[in-house]
Amino acid sequence: MSGPNTSFDPKQVASLDAAAIDEMVAAAQADIAGAADLAQLKEARLAHAGDRSPLALANREIGALPPAAKAEAGKRVGQARNVVKSALEERQAALEIERDERALVEETVDVTVPTDRNPLGARHPLTTLMERVADVFVSMGYDIVEGPEVEAEWVNFDALNVPPDHPARTMQDTFFVESADSGVVLRTQTSPMQIRALLERDLPVYVIAPGRVFRTDELDATHTPVFHQIEGLAVDKGITMADLRGTLDHFAAAMFGDGIHTRMRPSYFPFTEPSAEVDLECFVCRGESVGNPERPCRTCGSEGWIEWGGCGMVNPRVLSAVGIDPNIYRGFAFGMGVERTLMFRNGVSDMRDMVEGDVRFSLAFGLEG
Repeated sequence: MSGPNTSFDPKQVASLDAAAIDEMVAAAQADIAGAADLAQLKEARLAHAGDRSPLALANREIGALPPAAKAEAGKRVGQARNVVKSALEERQAALEIERDERALVEETVDVTVPTDRNPLGARHPLTTLMERVADVFVSMGYDIVEGPEVEAEWVNFDALNVPPDHPARTMQDTFFVESADSGVVLRTQTSPMQIRALLERDLPVYVIAPGRVFRTDELDATHTPVFHQIEGLAVDKGITMADLRGTLDHFAAAMFGDGIHTRMRPSYFPFTEPSAEVDLECFVCRGESVGNPERPCRTCGSEGWIEWGGCGMVNPRVLSAVGIDPNIYRGFAFGMGVERTLMFRNGVSDMRDMVEGDVRFSLAFGLEG
């Protein structure tokens, strides 16, 4: 029986010679020390510590050695690879410090230098328009009032003389909280603020109530389930429809320019009697397109008038519901859609543009609605 083979040809494993290993380490240390940045160091790492580096290839040759020689060669190659690894780590740390120090110098920002950078955001035109409307009425002596968007059904309907069998009280028009018999709804109009203002304030009352309202409409070019209204209310002694007309004429002039005319068409609202629809004289053609085929107007359809909102004298039943004697006090109320007003004033053709949140839409209006 023959013993283990302890002989080998040194020429076949010349890469494991101590002198050869020392040369590999020296070459690696020279390239690592000469790396001027992290990119060059990465190249040195691949060349001297990668899978195809001289030391990696030499490590593979250990398997060709007899058992007696493997331990010494393995120790020699392992120590060499550790030396290269330590050199790489030290150089990596040094280069990262240099990079960070250089960045602090090159990327220094003087926060005291004035800048003309424009803000990234923009105020929504509906917000600025409601503020402008509020300013118009504050200058006339009105107060601004606010109320909850989640409203009691009695305040939203019953106190406003909307009977239980009225179509507006069905699930088709109203968002009920929890269930249809919960007695709590998302307000369908800002008219509930009439009731709250009359219950909470001493007479006379002159208030304007801008706010968000909710109805179960589909979102399209002219409808949205969440929109904004401006509700106005005045209750005092001796108020007439003439006072209402004068107030609306002033409001229209403030929104669409001096010289604009309004008209009232008989209508019906449960909380006002008599009631009227308010039309605006077309602010584009000023009525000149009516009966004039040579000068058609797309804004009003050559009718000369545009529907704006509703109004009327406060129904005596509404006054009685809040404890006010309708034989002594009278009042008027009106309500206009803010989205519709914005569409008229600024030529917005699609209501969906107002709710999509694209800042480019808001930027086009600047600071003014």
